[in-house]
Amino acid sequence: MAKLHFYYSAMNAGKTTTLLQSNYNYLERGMRTLLLTPKIDDRFAVGKIHSRIGLEADAITFTPEEDLLQITKNYLEQGPVHCVFVDEAQFLSKNQVFQLTEVVDKLLIPVLAYGLRTDFQAEPFPGSLYLMAWAESFTEIKTICHCGRKATHVLRLDENGLPIAMGEQIAIGGNESYVSVCRKHYKLGETR
Repeated sequence: MAKLHFYYSAMNAGKTTTLLQSNYNYLERGMRTLLLTPKIDDRFAVGKIHSRIGLEADAITFTPEEDLLQITKNYLEQGPVHCVFVDEAQFLSKNQVFQLTEVVDKLLIPVLAYGLRTDFQAEPFPGSLYLMAWAESFTEIKTICHCGRKATHVLRLDENGLPIAMGEQIAIGGNESYVSVCRKHYKLGETR
């Protein structure tokens, strides 16, 4: 039975690596998958899902206005789809999360979405909020703080490596811009 799954964590927990590994498992069994990634995340290359450890795969990019149900239907015209994978799912719009529920409910294709739960101000991203509300399955992918406790929050860093508390919710960046920490060190603004 098809379900909408949400795999979430703080940054640098291995969400993309897990996505690519799961995708490989489908491909290894002769199944066809659809990989989706937001166009806004162009850190490595547009149309690629790329993990920090060097794994990558081609993907279809989407903007917040695009219909993911229609993209999936179009992809189905080329052959069966056994699973849809969504990287950086926090950037989904509310409508797109609903469209993914339609992929599951109408097309009977499982959807595995991977993303951050909250932003650097500890506020939920719209995509994550609606995935938490509408998905059937939730799995936390854990990472650790510099103190060894589970990291649940993300600090955004300025150009000098100091934590900042204000700014736009979305600012694309990697280890130079963000660090995952436990709640205690998030409150203290301590990166080490």
